Amino acid sequence: MQHSLDSEPATGSQLRAARALLNVSVAELAEKTGLAVNTIRRAEGTNGAAPITAANMKLLLTVLGHAGVLFIPAEALGPGVRLASPDPAKMRLRKRDLRLSE
Repeated sequence: MQHSLDSEPATGSQLRAARALLNVSVAELAEKTGLAVNTIRRAEGTNGAAPITAANMKLLLTVLGHAGVLFIPAEALGPGVRLASPDPAKMRLRKRDLRLSE
């Protein structure tokens, strides 16, 4: 059940949760998407509709979706996210995680 880009956009809380599932920082997501860090922070800064342009929303959903995140529409139980598989595509480990694994 992948998020349809033609349906309602993801919420800020869904974007935050998606990034957390992938264990990437705001700076890493900004680097991967080419968006400004402040744009991502603004998008994630609300539990409701993310206050960003449709083009930026489409870009975020595409990058997060390709990394293995499924966006679940609000419908009966409310909006959510989950990983498509137990082993999502790795965007890149945080430096902190690299130190912990050594």
